[in-house]
Amino acid sequence: MVERKTPGEIILLVFIYAAVTLVGFVCLYPMLYCLAASFSDPMKLLTHSGALFFPTGFSLRGYQVVMNNPNILIGYRNTLLYVAGSLIVGMTLTPLGAYALSCKGYPFRKAIVFLFVFTMYFSGGLIPTYTVVRSLHLTNSRLGIILLGSVSVYNIILIRSYFRSSLPEELREAAEIDGCSNLDFFFQIALPLATPIIAVIAMYIAEGMWNSYFNAMVYLTDIDKYPLQNFLREILLQGEANTDLTDPETAAERAYIMQMLKYCVIVLSSLPMMLLYPFIQRFFVTGLMIGSLKG
Repeated sequence: MVERKTPGEIILLVFIYAAVTLVGFVCLYPMLYCLAASFSDPMKLLTHSGALFFPTGFSLRGYQVVMNNPNILIGYRNTLLYVAGSLIVGMTLTPLGAYALSCKGYPFRKAIVFLFVFTMYFSGGLIPTYTVVRSLHLTNSRLGIILLGSVSVYNIILIRSYFRSSLPEELREAAEIDGCSNLDFFFQIALPLATPIIAVIAMYIAEGMWNSYFNAMVYLTDIDKYPLQNFLREILLQGEANTDLTDPETAAERAYIMQMLKYCVIVLSSLPMMLLYPFIQRFFVTGLMIGSLKG
């Protein structure tokens, strides 16, 4: 038998659904606007006013300008390499470090946790970091970019908190009585149970590396090693620098192209991560809530 809702409950549900719909629209509309603008005719886009849900005058000129740049494929290749490398390094060191810091018998555990957390609030700054990277001969190196973006104290603390809150000490003791070593317990019990939070951290690492451009600007000198974001940034800067103000027609044409390039660059840089997110969205729902409830 279906339980009938009271008028107050119906009004509350309507309000909740309306609020969620409004928030969803506010979040999705900027992405929809950029996508529609990237396929719009630049002349009509500049004169368009008001909301934009569909392309105004379909045009692929912006994407043609961007994709005709030979550095785009180089940028995609380097970015995929950096993302893959950072995932391998990060997802190897982060869970191992988090598990070790979650074990009560680990020597100097509290001191190490304190030092880790200390670095989150007090950083040496760019110049000392650059000095360390240079002394390790990692400047102008792909390995340096991978290492700089692979391990985060914040990610270690998240997984450590999961291990401490979701793996009872009785489970460790029972596994130890059955002859299970710490390494076996980590790979056979702890790691499989931590799949949701591991997937969330992997997404954090991949997205952070995909959107990263500052480390490449500081530590790379070879343009063939630049990630995609740096090439897209250069496209925009070159377009603005090459504006010929002495010729009105050339200046207007350049302004039209720049208007489209902005949106095309946003779409090209955001689309891969947006396509990846739906496949791991279910892990976000469970992974971020792990450890918040105790039973």
